[in-house]
Amino acid sequence: MKSHNVVIVEDEADIREVIEYNLKREGYRTAAVADGERALQLVRESLPDLVLLDLMLPGLDGLEVCQRLKADSETRHVRVIMVTAKGEERDILMGLDLGADDYLTKPFSPKELLGRIRAVLRRGPLQEGQASAQPLVRGPMLIDRERHQVQLDRRPVDLTATEFRLLHFLANNPGRVFTRDQLLSRVIGENASVVDRNIDVHVRAVRKKLGEHRDLIHTVRGVGYCFRNPAA
Repeated sequence: MKSHNVVIVEDEADIREVIEYNLKREGYRTAAVADGERALQLVRESLPDLVLLDLMLPGLDGLEVCQRLKADSETRHVRVIMVTAKGEERDILMGLDLGADDYLTKPFSPKELLGRIRAVLRRGPLQEGQASAQPLVRGPMLIDRERHQVQLDRRPVDLTATEFRLLHFLANNPGRVFTRDQLLSRVIGENASVVDRNIDVHVRAVRKKLGEHRDLIHTVRGVGYCFRNPAA
């Protein structure tokens, strides 16, 4: 079994030590730093599997670190979980828009921390419209991109083109939270003359057509939407 490498970026020594202790106990290989500049250097040198990134850092803050990592072709594949203080909804939105994979709000338990890390490391890379001929299967749902068809419990679901793209994109990235802006650019297109609430309208329409399986599309309050993999 692979031992994943995790970089911890946290300026509070006591929190940093607790996190490192719990991760090492679970078999993770860890390295820890207290500021953004050293975090960038360490990640570029070691290319870890995941970065646990506190947003409130001295000097270079966590959002800037995340932005630089995701803008660099050498490090953009590295998973990032943001750690935020309670009530920092704006920072959560910005971090997800920059490419962070998930977030944790302080205070959190070791159990929650380990669960989030395992969930993020289980995910495959972000898929955006890959031309696979294989239908996508998620529990009772089958999405055939080639035929532009959706079946639920073996019954056809009639979706518009936009609804199909939205459902396919979310289902192709199960468990990952996307903001409305991300869904607008990836599903509708950056040049579309729409407002972010337009996504809510499409989500409501898709949920209505999913019927008893409407909860497959989950609302993360104040952030956006994700697809709940029924097999998870």
